[in-house]
Amino acid sequence: MAAGYLTTVLLAVLIVVFCLVRIRGPKPLFYFSYRLGLVFNEMPFLVIYALGASTALAFAEGDIATTADTVVVGVAAAAAAGLVVVALRGMRTARVVQLALDEALGAGTGTRRRPPLARILLRPVFRRRRDVRRVANLSYGDAGHRNLLDVYHHRSRPEGGPVLIHFHGGHYDQGRKNTQSLPLLYRLAGQGWVCISANYRLRPAFSHPAHLIDAKKVIAWAREHAQEYGAGPAAAVFVSGSSAGGHMAALAALTPNERRYQPGFEDADTSVSAAIALNGYLGVYFDGDPATSPVNLVRADAPPFLIAHGDLDELVDTENPKALVTALRSVSTSPVVYVEMPGAHHAFDLFHSFRFEALIDGIEEFAAWVRAGERAI
Repeated sequence: MAAGYLTTVLLAVLIVVFCLVRIRGPKPLFYFSYRLGLVFNEMPFLVIYALGASTALAFAEGDIATTADTVVVGVAAAAAAGLVVVALRGMRTARVVQLALDEALGAGTGTRRRPPLARILLRPVFRRRRDVRRVANLSYGDAGHRNLLDVYHHRSRPEGGPVLIHFHGGHYDQGRKNTQSLPLLYRLAGQGWVCISANYRLRPAFSHPAHLIDAKKVIAWAREHAQEYGAGPAAAVFVSGSSAGGHMAALAALTPNERRYQPGFEDADTSVSAAIALNGYLGVYFDGDPATSPVNLVRADAPPFLIAHGDLDELVDTENPKALVTALRSVSTSPVVYVEMPGAHHAFDLFHSFRFEALIDGIEEFAAWVRAGERAI
């Protein structure tokens, strides 16, 4: 038995376990399982390809000669079957998204689409599109590189597009633009949206409300400059975020035009058309101030929300986003779409996968519903 083949099979078994089970143990184990899980839970086919190639190579080189070798091949087959289960859970997302949209927005809102199989199966890590241009490192504030943003727009610059602003995650102490939700940004930009991904000030040098102030600066910047890249003069502005960025997006959506969070730009319009939180932490900030929890800021005139979370999220239990969903639905006159995705871990928005592509389809339909409602007013 070749050591390389045995190592490949054992690693595949670990990946299957980390994908199928939420691991919460000692930090080294958690870190290892978290990293492998967030990658291969979305791209299990890569491991299947590796298992198939290594097994074929082992047979070709005559390494499968004993009963023990045959047992290892059987373990490889079992691991491949487990990876198929992981893939099937991701493929179920389309149906879950459809039902969530129907429940919140009305029957028939959610529709099934054919997933981009070539991209998912062969090019899951390549996010760029030829028809989209990224304009990098535009300044929106005076905090150096932490106040820079990127703009994604269609190369033809069609006029009248809506705007999506995205804030990265990272526990408020790490992370940067141009890393998360790129499949979403490129997809929408390819359809005429103006998409923005922004850095913001981080802990420990800065704390709340500095992050929220930065978020509002980005919204104000978009309202002033997005038209230069193809947005309409009265474009709908959607705000979104991953993990901690989801917290920022929710706070920004629930505090429109609040002057205390807009020092020096108090008169700027920082209202948004809708908010989207992906694997977001939606509770109280580190300082424990109740006013930093979106749950305590819900209001009757809150914009529509779409909140998507994985039922195997290692960092944020589903009870956290559900609390905001419940609070919003009890007060807000706008709909709240809640998508709890089977088998999804934290940071599911990094790659082109069956899961995230289906969710992006849902986000498009959610956005179309919001925009249709605005045009009808």
